[in-house]
Amino acid sequence: MDHLLHHLHSQKHIKKISSNRGKMLNQNSHFIFIILAIFLVLPLSLLSKNVNAQIPLRRHLLSHESEHYAVIFDAGSTGSRVHVFRFDEKLGLLPIGNNIEYFMATEPGLSSYAEDPKAAANSLEPLLDGAEGVVPQELQSETPLELGATAGLRMLKGDAAEKILQAVRNLVKNQSTFHSKDQWVTILDGTQEGSYMWAAINYLLGNLGKDYKSTTATIDLGGGSVQMAYAISNEQFAQAPKNEDGEPYVQQKHLMSKDYNLYVHSYLNYGQLAGRAEIFKASRNESNPCALEGYDGYYSYGGVDYKVKAPKKGSSWKRCRRLTRHALKINAKCKIEECTFNGVWNGGGGDGQKNIHASSFFYDIGAQVGIVDTKFPSALAKPIQYLNAAKVACQTNVADIKSIFPKTQDRNIPYLCMDLIYEYTLLVDGFDESSNNKPVDKTKAQ
Repeated sequence: MDHLLHHLHSQKHIKKISSNRGKMLNQNSHFIFIILAIFLVLPLSLLSKNVNAQIPLRRHLLSHESEHYAVIFDAGSTGSRVHVFRFDEKLGLLPIGNNIEYFMATEPGLSSYAEDPKAAANSLEPLLDGAEGVVPQELQSETPLELGATAGLRMLKGDAAEKILQAVRNLVKNQSTFHSKDQWVTILDGTQEGSYMWAAINYLLGNLGKDYKSTTATIDLGGGSVQMAYAISNEQFAQAPKNEDGEPYVQQKHLMSKDYNLYVHSYLNYGQLAGRAEIFKASRNESNPCALEGYDGYYSYGGVDYKVKAPKKGSSWKRCRRLTRHALKINAKCKIEECTFNGVWNGGGGDGQKNIHASSFFYDIGAQVGIVDTKFPSALAKPIQYLNAAKVACQTNVADIKSIFPKTQDRNIPYLCMDLIYEYTLLVDGFDESSNNKPVDKTKAQ
C-alpha cells in the first residue's frame, strides 16, 4: 500500500529500529519479522503495565558492547520458521548479507508430530543448522535463542504439547551452542499473540503514545486461531464483562508513556485451517456447498479426515455463506449486550476499531486471487472484494481454478470458495465490519 509505505518511511522512531526498515517492506519480507524485531528491540514495558520490566532477550543483548545476534523460532500451526537478527550496540537492526534478517521455514508444524515429540524436535534441525551458519561461532554461546509456539500446540490434548516442547529444549541444549533457557521455549497464549500484534502494528504506524482513538485495531487470522485486538475507552473498560473462564476481556497496558485499555480475544479453532474443519462439521453430510465442483477427496485437520465433495448441482456461494455463518455460531446466545460470534463479547466497538489491520491468511488468500499485489507487504482492500472473488471461485470447476486464479496454491484449490467466504463472513458477520465502505489494511504475515 503506497501511502502506508510512505507513512512508515516518515516515522522517526521506526528509523531508530533500522534505517533499512522501509527497504525491507518494499522487498516483501515476512511481516512476522516486524513483530519479532519489535519484541527484541523494545523493553517489555511496551507490552506490560510495569514500565521497568525487561524481556530476557533484551537484557542479555544489553550485556554486550558491539555486535549482537538473536535467534527466534516461530512455531506456527502450519510450519516452523527461524529468524536471525543482527544488532548494533544501540540495538538497531543491521543487515545480514543483502537482507535485514536471515529467514528459513519448514513444513509441517510441530503439532503434526503429536505422537512423536522427538520427530517434532528433529524437524527444527535444518532451521537450527541454518541459524548456526549465520551467527559467528565465537558469538553463538552469547546469542539468545527463543521459541514461541502458537495455536497448533495449544490445540493438542493432554501433555502432548509439553512433551514436544521438552524435546525441543533437549535438542537446543544437546545440539546447539546458542544461549537458551527452558522458559524461553514455550507456548504463547492467544491473548499474548493478540496484544503483541496490536502493539507491533501501532508502534510501526506511530500510534503508540497517542490517544486510543488514534490507534488501529488488528485481526490476525492464523491457521488454528484468529485474534482480535483494539483499544477501548475508560467507560467501556469500567463496564467490561469477564469471559466464560472468568478471565478479563480487557488488559490495561502502559505503552510509550500512555495508558491503554486493550480488548483482546483469541478464537481458538477459528483460524483459516481450523475453520475449514468447523465448516465440514457443520455440513453433517458428505456433500458440502463450499467444495468446488469436480473435487472428491478428504481434508485432514487435527487428526480427523473430513470428506470433501460438492453437491451434484455444484457449489454455491450463498449456501456456503449460510453454512459458514452456522459454523461460526453467528447467532449463538449472547449473555451480554454485544457479541462477535460464538457468544463472545465484542469489546463495545468505538473509535479504537475504526481502522483495521488484518494479517496472515487475509493477505495470503487475497494475494492468490488478485486482491493483494504481492510486490508490497500490505494493501488496502474491502471485504466485498473477497465476496466478489468467492462468487467467481464458487461457480468454477476445480480443474479450471488455475486458469482464473493462477496464483492459487495447489493445496488451497479445493477450498478456495470456502476460504474466501470464510474470510468475508468473519469480517462482516463475525467482527461486524462494513462490507463495502471500509477499506481493511491487509498485511502479510508468516
